[in-house]
Amino acid sequence: MNPQENGGQAPIAKIRILEFSGLGPTPFGAMLLADLGAEVLRIERYGAARPLGGDPQYDFLYRNRPSVAIDLKSPDGLALVRDLATRADVVIEGYRPGTMERLGLGPEALCDANERLIYARMSGWGQTGPLASRAGHDINYLALAGALHPIGPSGAPPVPPVNLVGNFGGGGTFLAMGVLAALVERQRSGRGQVLDVAMVDGISVLLTQMAGWMQMGLWNSGRGGNLLDGSAYFYRCYETADARYMAVGALEREFHDAFLVGLGLDPSDFDDYLNPAVWSARASEIEQLFRTRTQSDWCGIFDERDACVSPVLTFREAAEHPANRARHVHAHSGPSLQPSPAPRFGRSQNRQPDPVVSKPDIHDSLQNWSVAAEEIRRLEQKGVVL
Repeated sequence: MNPQENGGQAPIAKIRILEFSGLGPTPFGAMLLADLGAEVLRIERYGAARPLGGDPQYDFLYRNRPSVAIDLKSPDGLALVRDLATRADVVIEGYRPGTMERLGLGPEALCDANERLIYARMSGWGQTGPLASRAGHDINYLALAGALHPIGPSGAPPVPPVNLVGNFGGGGTFLAMGVLAALVERQRSGRGQVLDVAMVDGISVLLTQMAGWMQMGLWNSGRGGNLLDGSAYFYRCYETADARYMAVGALEREFHDAFLVGLGLDPSDFDDYLNPAVWSARASEIEQLFRTRTQSDWCGIFDERDACVSPVLTFREAAEHPANRARHVHAHSGPSLQPSPAPRFGRSQNRQPDPVVSKPDIHDSLQNWSVAAEEIRRLEQKGVVL
């Protein structure tokens, strides 16, 4: 059943979320919830400049929700936000610990006025502990959580995995998951609660399997020499004749053997493939083989072979790949290209993103939250809202 044809309602439609705009994990978590159908209103910092510049209509992290800039230093601005919070199911903020309390918008103030309110706090180091008030970025949280150390080649510095693991994996995804869990719990208790979501915590959870492997003696603590870090000749990337790359993930024996056959090699010569001592020499041999053909040639060889071998594509190439096109993994609209919401539901329907991130009319945005039109005009005239 196609939920779009069925007209299924979004999974968390009618859930109201007040998002205090921030960077990285905070807008990503809010985006996930908005994609699931939540009615999110983003509170922008009054007069704040865009830190990285760029055309805001392509800032897809802020899709599916309107924004309004409110002067939180004015009594009228604070009164407006407190009023909005009484109508919200969830408040999301990503400031340094203590900032919201100094504004008079901390959990005690807002939750006392709305006992069903879920107050989600996103930070790097958490709301407590000796580093709570310290600044940091994705790379710092990865480093202190132990996730950066194993990434990269042996004999070279660790390589940051862009900001996918900290900001979005350990941060925004855990933020959205925590909010959804708290909404479920509220159905039983009738009460909201405060969530302390820290990137260093989420990143640590992502290391669960590796932590177990290390204690079982299946993973060494350094860089290199491990099954999944690019050391194994059957789990790494190889350069092709046209300076492109193929990704090989032939871990199980059947895929390993199919991979070798595709290369024109005899699998019986590689029976000890799980022995790390042979990986380096075999990787050198296979490197030479891959450089004899282009990426397209190798795709032709492995496309019909179940060997866990794939081309390494750019983002735009991935959006044009037939498999991704067939599943509508990306939303295409003119020059606009962005990832489609996930996951998919059999009966419900995600909110589909617009081609560009627009700025809806401030009156519509606030009136949808039951703010009277005359009050909006008064606040505009005083410069409280933009």
